[in-house]
Amino acid sequence: MRGWRNFGPATFWRAFFVLCVSCALARAGAPVRPPELAQAAKPGAAEAQRILEQFRRSGIRGQYFLQFELRTLPRRGPEAVYSGQWWGGRNERGAITRVELVDGSGVPRRFLVQNGERPALWRFVGGVVQQVGVAASFEPLIPGVEITAFDVQMPYLYWPDATLERLERIRGRPAYAYGFRAPSDVAQQNPDLGAARAFLDTQYNALMQTELVSAKGRVLKTMTLIDLKKIVDPQKGGEQWIPKSFDLRNETTRDKTRFVVSAAALDQEFPAAVFEPASLSQPARPAPQDRLVRIP
Repeated sequence: MRGWRNFGPATFWRAFFVLCVSCALARAGAPVRPPELAQAAKPGAAEAQRILEQFRRSGIRGQYFLQFELRTLPRRGPEAVYSGQWWGGRNERGAITRVELVDGSGVPRRFLVQNGERPALWRFVGGVVQQVGVAASFEPLIPGVEITAFDVQMPYLYWPDATLERLERIRGRPAYAYGFRAPSDVAQQNPDLGAARAFLDTQYNALMQTELVSAKGRVLKTMTLIDLKKIVDPQKGGEQWIPKSFDLRNETTRDKTRFVVSAAALDQEFPAAVFEPASLSQPARPAPQDRLVRIP
């Protein structure tokens, strides 16, 4: 499972499907052999667009809650650990995520991240709720960590200038490599970012890896899935694979931050206000303790 790269909350769950199918087949005794690269023909323009649109519409159903830690792993200097909470769901515009953290000075930081064709970002820092633009989305959620609102939002998956570049083998599986050229407004706010790249499994249409790429073609940032964990809902009994940990790596500084899930609750029903910008002025209520599954 090591070495998969991708970004974001709703889209991040799509990668689990490939792993879950493989694990289920393995436990059932069926051999798991990925198709040969030559067997996966590069589709034409219309089919490539259909595959991408299907991927954009997919994602985890319902609402979910995570407790997590951010562990900074700098190339040099001391490490640090920050605790946080994560509420996830979908609305008519796409995936929406609320993240709450406390920084090293004890100051609460809350974010509301809207994904989709019309992305948006709000934050509560220093006692004020404000909607912020593209430039602010590249700022760390907490100073010193490598995860930003842009990483959570993954807006590049909806950028209009998308091209199926090639077929490539990722982690032993054939994948479609889609390139997304940065729109002018994004490039103006972050001149270093020229494009993004997403690798979709040819068999399961699941996100296997993403990269942020400079205008000169150099990979700037990656996310790598480290481990998965299957949890069972203590009340409803349903099973779901969730991320236990993944790394966000700055390929320029070699610093990285590890996101580690310590508890999860699926199939939740949050009050509508949880995903309203005005509610960021107050902490949201976490999932009930009797629905939380601890992840060792």
